[in-house]
Amino acid sequence: MRQMQTSESEDFQNRWRPWRSLLDDETPVVREALVDQLKLFPEEGRLFLQQMSEEDDPISARHAFELIKSLGWVDGISDFMAFIRSQRYELETGWFLLDRTVHPAFELSSATFFLDKLSRRCRELLTPPMSPREMCYVLNRVLFHEYGFRGAGKDFENPENSFLHRVIERRRGLPITMSVLYLLIARRLSFDLEPIGLPGRFMVGCFSEEKPFYVDPWSGGKIHEVEDMEVYLEDYSIEDSTSALLPVTVADTLVRGCRNLVHHYLLAEDEPKSKLFNSFVLEFERVRRIATSA
Repeated sequence: MRQMQTSESEDFQNRWRPWRSLLDDETPVVREALVDQLKLFPEEGRLFLQQMSEEDDPISARHAFELIKSLGWVDGISDFMAFIRSQRYELETGWFLLDRTVHPAFELSSATFFLDKLSRRCRELLTPPMSPREMCYVLNRVLFHEYGFRGAGKDFENPENSFLHRVIERRRGLPITMSVLYLLIARRLSFDLEPIGLPGRFMVGCFSEEKPFYVDPWSGGKIHEVEDMEVYLEDYSIEDSTSALLPVTVADTLVRGCRNLVHHYLLAEDEPKSKLFNSFVLEFERVRRIATSA
């Protein structure tokens, strides 16, 4: 989309500012008026929805995605590239954008509503005050016992294990997608957990207590102490185990997901998709270089 001149940018902001607060209003009259506005100014409308989809507020992002889809404006590859370049990285938004690079028409609302449903069930079982470990036990009960989520085994290399909405549908996923699922439920509960990008395994870490502990969602939510993790890292000849046990960024998490797909699509002999996800990895790296050199 072409760069806006200053006067055009001001017109754009003035025209769309009133609609920002109405984006999540599902009243038929309001929704119809918004759709009419988007159709009247389609180029600006696409830009407006794209900007809203990158908001930190997941509710606004969800409604923006739904409108993009209903208007037939979905371009998953371009949208994910725009997200990478925006440097406004939010885990749930980013991973569902990753999903849409291959599954552009998947029902975002059904996936997010299911995450909401899981979090509501967890909340029913929480009896404050509870320690972080006790909260993990609740998440483990809901995810792995009540809803039957499991780490992918025999079909580990299946690319579908890397797409979060497919993990939700199939109840199977890689260590990284199972960890992302765990994190998104925890965040809905205002439970502070962090992504941990270990070599050979992605996990979740909790730093709310004096001594951190780690959760492996791929193995059913098994809890590991720091000492266990240091022994694990010895097998990988990691010199600085302390840094390896610290949280990674949203960008790091998404890059690792893309790298998995590069590898898995190569194994599936789908070279075009493997190259596609490698292009995302390269774009993340390019944007990071620019940001660090600025």
